[in-house]
Amino acid sequence: MAGSQRGQQARPDYARRLSGHDRTLILVEGDSDRVALETLAGRLGGDLTGRGATIEAIGGAHAIRRFLEHLIAGDGHAGHLNVAGLCDAAQEGYFKRALEVVGLGQDLDREGMARLGFFVCVEDLEDELIRALGPAAVEGVIEAQGEIRSFRSFQKQPAQTGVAVEAQLRRFMGTHSGRKAQYARALVEALDLRRVPEPLLRVLGAAGTRLRADPVD
Repeated sequence: MAGSQRGQQARPDYARRLSGHDRTLILVEGDSDRVALETLAGRLGGDLTGRGATIEAIGGAHAIRRFLEHLIAGDGHAGHLNVAGLCDAAQEGYFKRALEVVGLGQDLDREGMARLGFFVCVEDLEDELIRALGPAAVEGVIEAQGEIRSFRSFQKQPAQTGVAVEAQLRRFMGTHSGRKAQYARALVEALDLRRVPEPLLRVLGAAGTRLRADPVD
């Protein structure tokens, strides 16, 4: 199936929201990443909408190729959009292969991806924010959210015996639906702006690579 046909059939919903004024599209894996970047941009004084920027949660790293193919092959969006992206370390391969398959690079390493505007968290978003804040400050955020008793109960579970507190915090944030997005906002709001994780800061400032490859079958 030709790339353009595939792009039309798998048209991502975000395409209906893009306008001729949009200049930047940042692709992220999930809603927690989107919430974190939007919150961080607000704290840094960045009006994303006013600057023609959209952050799109693609519903998992496996979807990145479909989005890139659509941008290149479908509806002419590639003509005016700059594209950037953020992913977890465990999903780096999906992003790397997608960039290569659509013709934006070959034999990409992490620096090569960064030159294209795509950045990788050391582990994931939660890990980046926990390391930036420190465990004690993160526990303070959990307390402010009214969930410190739940976290203490979680720590007492047999599976958490001997687990580092940083890992416990990451796992706790993934235990309930919506909790990752809740803490993405809360942790970024508590963040010292002198300690913003590098991948988050760079992806907000990147988006300088135009899609200019030919469709790939």
